[in-house]
Amino acid sequence: MKSGFVAILGRPNVGKSTLLNALTGEKVAIVTAKPQTTRNRIAGVVEVPARKGAHPPAQIVFVDTPGVHKPASQLDRRMLQEVHEALASRDLVLVLVDATRRVQLESDSPAGQKSSVWASEDRFLFSLVHNLDCPVFLVLTKIDLIRKDQLLPLIERLTKEFNFAEVIPVSARKRDGLDLLVRKIVGALPAGERYYPKDQYTDQPLRFMVAELIRESILIETGEEVPYASAVVIEYFEEPESDQPPSKSGRLPLTRIGAAIYCERSGQKAILIGKRGSKLKEIGAGARRKIESLLGTRVYLELHIIVEPGWRESRTFVESLDWRNQLDRLAGEQAREFEKDEEE
Repeated sequence: MKSGFVAILGRPNVGKSTLLNALTGEKVAIVTAKPQTTRNRIAGVVEVPARKGAHPPAQIVFVDTPGVHKPASQLDRRMLQEVHEALASRDLVLVLVDATRRVQLESDSPAGQKSSVWASEDRFLFSLVHNLDCPVFLVLTKIDLIRKDQLLPLIERLTKEFNFAEVIPVSARKRDGLDLLVRKIVGALPAGERYYPKDQYTDQPLRFMVAELIRESILIETGEEVPYASAVVIEYFEEPESDQPPSKSGRLPLTRIGAAIYCERSGQKAILIGKRGSKLKEIGAGARRKIESLLGTRVYLELHIIVEPGWRESRTFVESLDWRNQLDRLAGEQAREFEKDEEE
């Protein structure tokens, strides 16, 4: 058997999360048209059956990362740290490039002229993989949106920049090239054991996935200013008893969820609430439908908004948003509750 971790890198809006969801066949990562939607490392697990004469069975752990961009806030720096941590424990790296956008490199700037921000950020992306000691694949995304004769010049430019182990054009939306991508990945992975059980498709706890679905609804329902200044924290998550059957009327069990939406300014809070609470109702209704689909239960969702000025510059607050840190905190709280009960 083969197994390994595959880090997915790319600039914002390159389609990393769309590709991850297409590969796993599940909604592992939220997807919107707004850049910087992904803020954390998100693992999607794919079981690949053996193909006689081609390859043994394999488990691929894809690790989606935040879009690579120059950091301007503590939140941005935390997102870049997520990228570096994904690269620290990888067996293979996919560098995704949007085939519909011209990649601008330092070499494109005329002699003596300072390179643009776009050029420096494209160069920054490639600099992250220059010294890696593992296979690096170039994956050209959104190829369904351009003519095929436009791909070759782009491939020629990028392969001069880096000696990629493979170059694979794909369309996640049409699933074009995905089977080839998976086969090539399996061929490059080392022999090993499964990291996750066969039926597990992500490492994320349900609480975090629910928080992300609420944030996705915010990104979809609000304008340009609010999304990047918003964060979601689950305050309570009350699941029904595991053996609770549907009611006699056929109604599914009920999960009760409470969440806080953080923003930075009172004006943003007003946008999130909307006239007579209309916007918050739209956010809640959109999120609830997705959460019910995820959990397979009815959902009571309570949302409220907290203004936390400058939270994106607060290292403590930004660190608290990481679901791994949230799990550690919950475990500590449960341990203290247990000790208290023992004493009583």
